[in-house]
Amino acid sequence: MTEIGIRGAKILDPLRGTEEKADILIKDGRIAAVGQLPDDMDDAEILDASGLVVAPGFVDVHVHFRDPGLTHKEDILTRAKAAAAGGYTTVICMANTKPVVDNPETLSYVLEKGEQTGIHVMSCAAVTKGMQGKELTDMETLRKLGAAGFTDDGKPILDTELLRAAFTEAARLNVPVSLHEENPAYIAENGINRGTVSEKLGIGGSPAEAEVSMVERDCRLAEETGASVNIQHISTAGAVEAVRRSKQRGSHVTAEAAPHHFTLTEEAVLEYGTLAKMNPPLRTEEDRMAVIEGLKDGSIDMIATDHAPHSGEEKGLPLTEAPSGIIGLETAFALGITQLVKPGHLSLMELMKKMSLNPARLYHLPYEGITVGAPADLVVFDEKEEWTVKDFCSRSSNSPFRNWKLFGRVRYTICNGEIVYRL
Repeated sequence: MTEIGIRGAKILDPLRGTEEKADILIKDGRIAAVGQLPDDMDDAEILDASGLVVAPGFVDVHVHFRDPGLTHKEDILTRAKAAAAGGYTTVICMANTKPVVDNPETLSYVLEKGEQTGIHVMSCAAVTKGMQGKELTDMETLRKLGAAGFTDDGKPILDTELLRAAFTEAARLNVPVSLHEENPAYIAENGINRGTVSEKLGIGGSPAEAEVSMVERDCRLAEETGASVNIQHISTAGAVEAVRRSKQRGSHVTAEAAPHHFTLTEEAVLEYGTLAKMNPPLRTEEDRMAVIEGLKDGSIDMIATDHAPHSGEEKGLPLTEAPSGIIGLETAFALGITQLVKPGHLSLMELMKKMSLNPARLYHLPYEGITVGAPADLVVFDEKEEWTVKDFCSRSSNSPFRNWKLFGRVRYTICNGEIVYRL
């Protein structure tokens, strides 16, 4: 394995809440020393990190690799390159592939292919067979075979008693269930918020109540069963408040926010068209600020991208026909700096907790921070650098953020002691 020395960095350790300037020595995939590099480093690669920050690699608990079955959009290998370019060393794949990850064979395929990528690729399995919301998968077997957690992301689970049974089993297995919270009974056309923009476009849209009603139900179920329940891509003020109240009652409910929901509003649909169409949709400015407030006060624990690649042909369809979703791995960190840190909503340390420590805790991942003996899964970045979003490592390019000027740029990503990305 390559021996790497990182010289002169500002080290942020979210686990200990510490900040220091020091060198880091990496040997055999682990951090061998934190302090000052030895003189005899002739065989090592030295990274000059003067003026840069080193932090634990980011963890994304919500990505779509589209593999198996949808590899014209993305596959595990191209998706991993995009993740590394964004500073991520660990990602959790969703189960809505073709076939669905609801069986040992498909789960094993994803995990085995993930081992070829250079980063840590994990996968959730589906809560219900075929993600049809009718019958639970064999959660115990799938967990034993390596499923990080369970989700039917992309589809809500409408059967309350079935979900209660899933929560009860998940609590027994000590594993989280992540939920896509949109009740179709309220929705005319999804992907666009029901409000002034949908009225202007003559589209029925999706009201806030579609999300809020399900979050309220599932917080109650979480409290009754003691399950670890994660509310995915939260987008409305009402849902943030429901999670806040549930936490106050002592539940094990967590929530994640996507960068597009703390950056954009429904008005973006008028400018970017299908590139701003997503589920749940971009909401109002009041909702956007509620998401930011939830990140500030801890009601929202994590930042997760919901990286959702689509082809240009698919996104070129009319607004009501095009699929929802955008890519996000390569812009998430910079949007966090630009939209949260620079305006003073979060400190840099708090952003690191939302992007690595808290996501790792949700899935019970080893997280030792930056200390001797810890795995060398690190990101090196310039928090002040301004850059323009251009090309993507992702196979798809469905992003409204192309040509945006952002602050905060990843220079290196190191996973298992190897440099998997360099600018």
